[in-house]
Amino acid sequence: MDLQQPIKYVTLSVSLLLFVSLAPACSADQPDHQQAAKQTKKNQNMANVDSAYFASGCFWCVEEIYEKVKGVKEAVSGYAGGSKSNPSYNEVAGGQTNHTETVKVYYNPDEVDFKTLLKVYYGSQDPTTVGQAPDFGQQYRSIIFYTNEQEKQIAKAFKESIASSGKYDEPIVTEIKKLDAFWKATEYHQDYVKKNPNKGYVRKVSKPRFQSFRKKYPELVKEKYKE
Repeated sequence: MDLQQPIKYVTLSVSLLLFVSLAPACSADQPDHQQAAKQTKKNQNMANVDSAYFASGCFWCVEEIYEKVKGVKEAVSGYAGGSKSNPSYNEVAGGQTNHTETVKVYYNPDEVDFKTLLKVYYGSQDPTTVGQAPDFGQQYRSIIFYTNEQEKQIAKAFKESIASSGKYDEPIVTEIKKLDAFWKATEYHQDYVKKNPNKGYVRKVSKPRFQSFRKKYPELVKEKYKE
């Protein structure tokens, strides 16, 4: 009998036990690696971006429009312009905080500039009304929030050019206001149109509003959304 044989069996058994015990741990780590890869990709996509803040009616509609504009990386729905910290949707919708539904637009300045975003802004609303049909009131009013002096001057000059263009019979009511704080809305309101394509409001208001903008400025829309 080979006296080394039992030692080989013991060694083999220990190796198998180690393999079985370690395998699930490696598998369990896999989703973390995948999540990390996704986050890294997102960070890369968000590199070299600036942000701008716009309010003009329901933020579902505004977010939907800006996310389909060339050079825009992401648009986030939230609230700005009021006095209360971290307001709820019901408080804003009820006109209790003086906030307006606002969208934070992340964009690549090498692909689209602030002035073009203003063109999108005025080209996708009626700037002579306090709100956009069917949503009217201070929580839906038209405001451009600036974060620096350059944005302020560009926004003022653009508004003046719109006002003197003769395009509108009524005065432009769009406010130009310094951003104090932006409060992100809950996930329920993020990408609302994308997540709820068959809701009545989306079909009757959000989608037609984007389609109207796309018809006027097809050159500003990302290729995959042109039709």
